[in-house]
Amino acid sequence: MAWLIDSALFIDFQLSKIKLSTMHLNIIEFSLNISVAIIMLGMGLSLTIADFIRIKEQPRSVAIGLFNQLVLLPLIGFGLIVAFGLKGEYAVGLMLIAACPGGATSNLISNLAKGDIGLSVTLTAFSSLITVITIPFIVNMALLKFMSSDVVVQLPYQSIFLKILLITVVPIVIGMIIRFNREAFAIRMEKPVKIASVLLMTAIIIGAVAVNLDQLTTVLPQIGPAVIGLNILTMLLGFFSGKLLKLNLKQQVSISIECGIQNGSLALAIVGMALTQYKELALVPATYGVLMFGIGGLFAGYYANLVTKSEAMSHV
Repeated sequence: MAWLIDSALFIDFQLSKIKLSTMHLNIIEFSLNISVAIIMLGMGLSLTIADFIRIKEQPRSVAIGLFNQLVLLPLIGFGLIVAFGLKGEYAVGLMLIAACPGGATSNLISNLAKGDIGLSVTLTAFSSLITVITIPFIVNMALLKFMSSDVVVQLPYQSIFLKILLITVVPIVIGMIIRFNREAFAIRMEKPVKIASVLLMTAIIIGAVAVNLDQLTTVLPQIGPAVIGLNILTMLLGFFSGKLLKLNLKQQVSISIECGIQNGSLALAIVGMALTQYKELALVPATYGVLMFGIGGLFAGYYANLVTKSEAMSHV
């Protein structure tokens, strides 16, 4: 686990103090990207073509989930920035998290919450594919909006697009190919790889927090309320939008969790790929990664109890 903690050092932006060599920084970034790719590979092992056909079979649930995650979630993020008066890099960091897709954690929490696992995986897969395009756009717009007006920001859009493609979509496709050709092996590996994926993501977040603990403690009063607000509001949005549009309870649960649990490790990787010059930006996804587990766990417990009661009533 030590190398995973080391992989989080890229967000310790006091580089002049720790005097990391260029080669060391490259190794750190490579390690983090590999970790994200492994998480995505694990998700691919659980996917089949049938999961993508679900959009034809259950278009309403998939459409609601994707609309919430890709459109409403960034709008909520923007609203929270205005409401809590976040400035500069903290504002951009919140928009980065709001732009990210779900990940292995959202699938795991959906499972614990007794949600619709197939829908959860489908939403994660589709959002991971689509956000390859939307993340660079949203982040660039956030940089232009929230950074100093005298700074003109030009992100390497094509480079970011290709890197996100390589660490998200490509591993998912490889995982699906493995499952198609070696289904028994993929099914056998699905659970341990999913557990390993969650542990990897947890280690990345813990490492990021450990290295930047002093900074996080200082900025928590500033960014904590907005991060918690993003988590809770998007979960509630997912649940009640599904209820309003008459989805079943398990679908409501999965949409809630997919909207509320974002891929924090991907956000950190994006900072390492293209945004290292913004010293405090990564503090937001690092904080989000920690708080997400607690809030997600509380919602999972509540939802699991709700589903259990609903199933018990249906058998009466």
